[in-house]
Amino acid sequence: MMSDAQPESERPEEEAVDDQADVEVVPGASEPEPAEAEVGESAPGAEASATGEQASPPSEPEPAVAAKAKDPSAPTAPGMGWYVLRVASNKEEQVRDALERKVKIEGLEDRIGRILVQMVKKKTIRRGQARIVQRKMYAGYVFVEMATEPDGSIPENVWFLVKETTGVGDFIQSDGRPTSMKDSEVDRMLAAVAQPEDEAAMSGVKFRQGDRVKIREGPFENFEGDVEAVDEQKGMVTVLLTVFGRQSPVDVEYWNLESI
Repeated sequence: MMSDAQPESERPEEEAVDDQADVEVVPGASEPEPAEAEVGESAPGAEASATGEQASPPSEPEPAVAAKAKDPSAPTAPGMGWYVLRVASNKEEQVRDALERKVKIEGLEDRIGRILVQMVKKKTIRRGQARIVQRKMYAGYVFVEMATEPDGSIPENVWFLVKETTGVGDFIQSDGRPTSMKDSEVDRMLAAVAQPEDEAAMSGVKFRQGDRVKIREGPFENFEGDVEAVDEQKGMVTVLLTVFGRQSPVDVEYWNLESI
């Protein structure tokens, strides 16, 4: 009985030794490594952790465009341009998502950067509360940041990846080569992507200075006047009303007005 008790008393020590071995491995594995090592260089990173040595950056750094893909409003990546791709209407998001997956799988981040469906932020009022909605500016089009060959043509492997995606038509092109967007067009597009929500214009504000309008409800119900100013950001319209024989400016929410 005594000989049987001895191994049982030693067993916790063995388990403690095993636990300690696990503790030694975990810190090495949890040491921060470059994001690129997690994606494309996992094996070298794992070996460095097992030996206790600090993981070194990958020998072949990921293209700069891969990092920029997280920021849709970043400037155009060096060596790339923006091109317009025709796609099936109402399939813009599906095409974008499919292309992004295929580019990552094929490792073509150095050829194709961001893929955008151009949206515009609009502020609407529903049940008395303002909310921000996003609407497509150009239905049936997707915008692709891409590097072409020196002669302006699309590399064969890139074109094959794009054209084999469901819902894709063709790039807007000239003389058999895709036509890049003008810098001014790109600037407007990226500015719209970066637009803060508090700067979104009010959707449905159709009034302009000089328009004749009538107030629908409130203390000035059925009063008529002329539009003096329009604040599309706030959805407010300044109307000149004649009150007690004098013209007075009154701020009215756009939904509370009708043209006459």
